[in-house]
Parts: sequence; C-alpha cells; structure tokens
Amino acid sequence: MANRTGAQWHRAAHWRRWLFVSLVLSQSAIASYCLVWVLPYHGGTLTERVILALFAVLYTWIAVGFWIGTLGFVIRRAGGDRLSLLRRHPAAELAHTSLAPTAVILPIYHEPVRWTLNGLKAVYQDLAAEGGLEFFQFYVLSDSRSADVWLEEQQVWCELVRDLKAEGRLFYRRRPVNLNFKSGNVADFLRRWGRRHRYVVVLDADSLLSGQTLCQMVRLMEREPRVGILQTNPSIINAQSLFARVQQFANRFYSPLFATGLAAVQLGDAAFWGHNAILRVQPFMAHCGLRKLPGRGLFGGPILSHDFVEAAFMGRAGFEVWLEPGLSGSYEESPPTLADELVRDHRWAKGNLQHLWVMLREPGLRFAHRMAFLNGIMAYVASPLWLLFLMAVTVAAAQMTLAPIDYFPEGHQGLFPLWPEWRPEWALTLALSTVLLLFLPKFLALVDALLQGRTTEFGGGVRMFQGVLLEILVSILLAPVRMLAHSRFVFAALSNVSLRWAGQNRTEEMSWRQGVVSQWPAVVVGATWSWFAWHLDTAFFLWSLPVALPLLMSAQTAVLLSRRALGVGLLNRRLLLIPEEVSPPPVLEKARAVRAVAPEHSSLTPFQQAILLPQVNRLHQAFARVHSTLERERHWSTDVERCLKHGPALLTDAKLARIARDRWALAYLHRQSWKADPESYWGRCIRNLLAQRLNESRQQADA
Repeated sequence: MANRTGAQWHRAAHWRRWLFVSLVLSQSAIASYCLVWVLPYHGGTLTERVILALFAVLYTWIAVGFWIGTLGFVIRRAGGDRLSLLRRHPAAELAHTSLAPTAVILPIYHEPVRWTLNGLKAVYQDLAAEGGLEFFQFYVLSDSRSADVWLEEQQVWCELVRDLKAEGRLFYRRRPVNLNFKSGNVADFLRRWGRRHRYVVVLDADSLLSGQTLCQMVRLMEREPRVGILQTNPSIINAQSLFARVQQFANRFYSPLFATGLAAVQLGDAAFWGHNAILRVQPFMAHCGLRKLPGRGLFGGPILSHDFVEAAFMGRAGFEVWLEPGLSGSYEESPPTLADELVRDHRWAKGNLQHLWVMLREPGLRFAHRMAFLNGIMAYVASPLWLLFLMAVTVAAAQMTLAPIDYFPEGHQGLFPLWPEWRPEWALTLALSTVLLLFLPKFLALVDALLQGRTTEFGGGVRMFQGVLLEILVSILLAPVRMLAHSRFVFAALSNVSLRWAGQNRTEEMSWRQGVVSQWPAVVVGATWSWFAWHLDTAFFLWSLPVALPLLMSAQTAVLLSRRALGVGLLNRRLLLIPEEVSPPPVLEKARAVRAVAPEHSSLTPFQQAILLPQVNRLHQAFARVHSTLERERHWSTDVERCLKHGPALLTDAKLARIARDRWALAYLHRQSWKADPESYWGRCIRNLLAQRLNESRQQADA
C-alpha cells in the first residue's frame, strides 16, 4: 500500500510541476516580449538588455507566487488535495492508531524566561487534557550564555516541574559550549537522548502546539513509515502592535491558499521550516548531520539556516518530507516591529545565501529540494535585483532625456537607423499584469473565505474586506523599505560581515529616535532619487513615487506600525481579526492564563537569589559541577573572593558563569554572604530582602 501511494504521488508531482513550470515560464516569456516592444529601442542598447534580463528574472519570481496561490485556490475549491497525508487516512483510522515515544524539544537562547516556559506549560497541559501525555517527554534545551538568564531558566523549570508534577517527564539541559547555533543544540540532544524516542517534535520559543495536533502528527508518522519529516503550517497569534497585527492577518488569511498550493506542488519533497514539525529520529540522526561548509567567507563555517538542508538530506536518503496545511493547532508569533523583522531577516539572508553552495555542490539531492533552495535564495536576492532594475530604468530615462537620440546604438547592425518607439498602451498593460500577479491571489483568498462562509471568523464580510485593503496598503509602504534593507543584507553577507545571534524582542515599541536611526538610509535614498527624478522629467518623477514615497516615509511608518495602541485599537474595532481571536483554541487560552499570572516580585537578581536564598541555592548546586581544588585555586578562586567582597558587578559574564557552575563556589558564597557585614554588598542585599518580606507580610495581614 505504501509503495503504491508513493508511486502515485511521484507521478502526480511530475505532472503538477511540469504544468506549474510551463505556466510560470510562458507567462514570463509573454511579459518579457511585451517589454521588448515597450522599450524605445526594443532591447537594442546595453541598458535595455540589462532591464530585460532583470525584468525576466523578477517577473518569473512574482509569477511563481501567483500560480502557487491560484493553484491553492483551485484545490481548496475542489475540496482539498486527495494526495495529502490527512486525506489518505480517515479520522477514525487515525484515532485508533497507537502513539509512540516522542520528545518535544524547546531550544532557547536568551528568551523571556517565564513567558517562554509558560508557553511550554500550556502545551503540556493541553496534551494532558488530550490524554496522550504518557508517550511524550519534554526537554528545554538552553544555549543561553548570561548567568542571570540561565539561572532563571533553571529556577522557572523547577517551578514548572513542581506545578505540573512532571518529575521524569520535563527536563532541562544547558550546553556549556554553544556550537553551531540551534542545529548544534538539537544535534547535541539527539546524540545524548535521541535513541530513547522514535520521534522528536521541534518547537521555537514562541511556538504553541495543541495536544490534538501533537497526537495527530505522531499517528500520521506511524501510518506513513516513509515520512521522515512532517511540517505543519503555523498560524501567527498574540499580535499586539499594528505591524504584528497586519502580519498576523496576512498569515492567517492568505496562508491557507499559499500553503495548499505549495504543498500540492511539493508533495513528498517539501521543506522543513525548523519548528512546529515532527522528525523521525533514526533517519534524521543517520542522514541529516551537517558538516561545516568547506569554502571561504560566506561559504565557509557552520550552516546557519539548517532546516532546508536537513530536509534535502532526508529526501536524498529516500525519505519523504511533507507539508500538511490541514494540521491546525500549530501557532507561532510575529516580530512586533519592522526593525525586529529586519534583524531576523539579516540572519536569514546569510543563511539562505549559504544554500547556494549546498544546491550546487552537494551530490544526490532531489531536484525539488534544489528548487526549494533557489526559492529561499531568491527571497532575498530579489531585493538587490529590484534595486538594480530601478537603477537601470533610471539610467535609461536619463539617457532618453539628457542625451540626443542615438539612431545607431551600440550593438545595432545594419545600414538603416533604429528609430525609438514609445508604446504607452503596452506599458500600461504590462504594469497592470504585474499588479494582477501581486494582488489577485489576495482577492482569491477573499473569495475563498466568502464561499466557505468564514467571514464571521474575520469580523464579518465588510471588515474582512477592509482588512485586506489595509494589509495591501501596509505591504505597499513596506515593500521598498524591505527591498533596500534586504539588498544591504545580501551585500553584507557576500562581504562576510559577522552576525550576532540574539534573542527576539517580543514586547518593545520603537521610539522616534530608533525609527530615524534605523531608517535614515532609506530616507536619504528616497529623497535623492525623488530630487533627481523631479529635475529629470515630470512623468518619470510621477512613475517613481510608488517607490520613493514609502522610502521618504519609512521612519514614520516604522514607528507608527510598532505602536501597540494602534494595533489594539483596531482589534477593539474588530479589524484585522483572525479566527483564534473570535474563538480561542484551548491551548491558546491555557497559554494566556498561565502567562497572565504575575510572578512573585523579588528585589534580587537571579544571580543574587542563587547566592542568598537557601532553596534556590540548593537547586543550582544540584545543576553545578564539582571542580578540583587545584583547578579552582589556579584559575578563579580570586573571582569568588572578589564576588564576596564587591558583588557580581566587577566580574564579567564568563566569570559569573564559572562561579554559578561550581558547586563549591555556590555553597561557599551562600554561607559567607549571610555572615557578611550589614554595610557590605551582600549585607545590603539581605537587608533589602528582609524589608521586602516584612512589607509583604504586612500587606497580607492588612488584607
């Protein structure tokens, strides 16, 4: 049965991909032919040939997205893809499929500790309510470097285990050496504990997965032994700022079409997105190890964006990788501001560009996975190509305006002159076709929601339409800003500028100063281009405004979009609404409930608590190592005495981490700090602690 199904989807994938490629290339060829006749010299000059080449690549890139969305619309109107994993197995069959030992892992790095682990707590509780808890174990895998952060992680993890009664089911591990970022963190876990489990579910710090979805994923993997990776399509939730709410609405409203179309083309050759997915442990460990790239600069060192590569290696080993849009109950969050999105894109740009080496040099990869690499690369390379296209068009306009007409341009052969021609009607048709490619799939999503009767999930038909228009307006304002930023990221990656891997901001708004500082290059480029276009030609100036105006307004746009008050205000007016806000799923309600509980306030930092509070000190001693006396005296015993005398302020993060990892140092500092002079550093900390507890006792007595 499995072999017959595999042959069936392979045949379908072959024909679907040929149809898809034919539609994309034929449409791009027609558009490029039209552009030839729009250009005054019909491609007869070097500048026009550059414009034609760039246009052909960029139009093809836009056409790919258009036909993915259109295919998704057609499949959804036909009732779904009959080859999808969920359509193969009736609900009753899945419900009677046994579960298997599965690890749920949460790799973290300098995340908001309580917020992140309380999200995991909600997943745990929802799985317990579903009834499948006995087959799952949970692992918090920390790469945090700051002692205050990982000490708090250990403390909150202990509280979580106690509250959930999860002894032997919820574990915490911190790597003392942070190698190869998240992929190294996951690899370290698999080497140590992977063989205990048949499957691993990978979460991000902002991920939520319902218990029902977790069980469905395991049961699908049990029914499909050739599937190595099963990827869900996460929905964005919990958006507060206007920027995040627009991204959330776009994701929730458009992604059903695009995910359905993408899954229909990829079938068993899908990509892995690094989170909210389940992995089959044995083949993943055997085939998905990542070697460092052997080249230089960008193409040397560890692979930053590991997920697409791991999917390609799984496919090379003969296993299938599936995207299943029908698996609901999978959630993540959006960066709250444009600046935070661009920080993330800076990392992703370098990681995706590294895939060029893998795509061209790695043997045995399936063609579909090589195309997935190309798609990821174009997500960022398209921006500098657009920038070059605009520059080439500007040069062509300047040549036509400032220079006399050249009847014998370079490359023109023949005795007769080449007369420049202008075809405004063709130019208008080409512009409208480009607009159609960009925006028609969004209105197809609107039609899909209307036909399925899902308007109430988005606040009603009128508000749903208003939400689409608002999202289109914001995307138009942000497109030139992203183009310029992504171009900078690509050039920085090619120049091998180093990156700092940091935790994501999830709460802060952007100040006006931050907006101006982050967006001044865009403002300068927009102002310079507008000035030049105005002095060059009025028509060209008007043509440039859709790009120049968003650049000029980029600082104001970035700041206003970061405002939570604007986002929440639209939510109160039921604009940009999503189904999870109309009828929240249980896992989301659990997450909100546990995150809403205010933690007990403490006047002490996590490091101070580790030294002073007896119960917390014993907890961290249990995590700490026992170093030899010789090693301690030779290398860092003076740091312990300095910490005892002056506190942690004079010590580096590395020295504080060494103290917090040593059992003797924790015990010694705990004993001596409680004996310290009342006017010393630790004496003042104790006095503040006792005053806080006395105040809390009085408040409780008054209550």
